[in-house]
Amino acid sequence: MIALLPLWFAATLFLVLVMSAAWAVQRRTGQGGWADAFWSFGLGMAGVGVALFPLGGVEPSYRQWLIAGLIGLWGLRLGLHIARRATGENEDARYARLRTEWGDRFQARMFGFLMLQSGAAAFLALSVLLAARNPMPGLTLQDGFATLIFMSALLGEGVADRELAAFKADPAHRGRVCDTGLWAWSRHPNYFFEWLGWCAWPVFAIDVSGAWPWGWLALTGPAYIYWLLNHVSGVPLLEAHMRRSRPDAFAAYAARTSRFFLRTPRR
Repeated sequence: MIALLPLWFAATLFLVLVMSAAWAVQRRTGQGGWADAFWSFGLGMAGVGVALFPLGGVEPSYRQWLIAGLIGLWGLRLGLHIARRATGENEDARYARLRTEWGDRFQARMFGFLMLQSGAAAFLALSVLLAARNPMPGLTLQDGFATLIFMSALLGEGVADRELAAFKADPAHRGRVCDTGLWAWSRHPNYFFEWLGWCAWPVFAIDVSGAWPWGWLALTGPAYIYWLLNHVSGVPLLEAHMRRSRPDAFAAYAARTSRFFLRTPRR
């Protein structure tokens, strides 16, 4: 594990540079949502790097190639989705609120916030690194199960994003809350599937034989993303915006719909 630390530190530095560029772009465009696109692209690229960078002259294993492909696909899909939204819509409600609350100090505080985001990305990249560097030879049924979890999550998040985009594009839905499809089962199905995707990395990383004890550290990835989405930058900020912008509709929606995990809607 000690031999992997310089690689992780290099990925951390790369992510700091990416989020510094994100700060410059959002400052120029006035669209804070670009920060999330840079974060997704940057973490995807960092994940590919920590998975494939050659160490000790050893060629990447099949597991390393598989994990590099999966994290790269994740970063590309999410980054493009957020970039399209940042290009074609008003500023994300979370950043618009921060812009109002922080006032003249917005840019300085935004830079600090994005540096925290780079740290969060680096912490998540650790789970990818530990999964990719699992020395277990070949690919196993455990790898297949992890891949199934990841691809199911990627598909679910993509469906949730498309459902929400289609709902918002219909003028008849103005002032309403999206409560159809996956959004009838969770108030944040996109976040649920995002968390589920990060659950795949510990399955790749953990070797129950004990040959790769560091793999258990990959559990920090899904634990951290769950905390981040549910208590910091995801659900709380969005739901606060919904309560302000459409209080009655959101109250009715929240009363019948699970906050995070998928569950049959209440009658």
